[in-house]
Amino acid sequence: MRTLAELKDQAKEIQLFLETESSTNPEELSFRILKLMTFIASSGEMLSEAKKLLRSRKSSEISKTIIAIAKEQCLSASVQNALLDSICDDEAFLVDFIERVNRTATHQLDACRSLLSYEKEQLKQVNYGN
Repeated sequence: MRTLAELKDQAKEIQLFLETESSTNPEELSFRILKLMTFIASSGEMLSEAKKLLRSRKSSEISKTIIAIAKEQCLSASVQNALLDSICDDEAFLVDFIERVNRTATHQLDACRSLLSYEKEQLKQVNYGN
């Protein structure tokens, strides 16, 4: 399993690709579709790994910090959860970030398919007119 830093770096690489503007050239759209399908698959796996890291960190922190504080100060469950969320901030951010990367890639894939269909239809109309 990858580390938090490795997952974050890979998510940033995918994000850079997602931020690049797409052309309407059918060959470039086809390439982008293939790339996006790969990113959707890999970001799905990354999301699972990031969630596992988050659960692991929460479990570890519960056993150490939260239980000790709760025994001494009788913190409410909501305060304990808020404390736990703040302790696991990096892991939670990574889960959110990778989830957004995955969703953005999915939306871009749909858009590229629509653009490719449009370009094919335009080509049919041009060829039909000749």
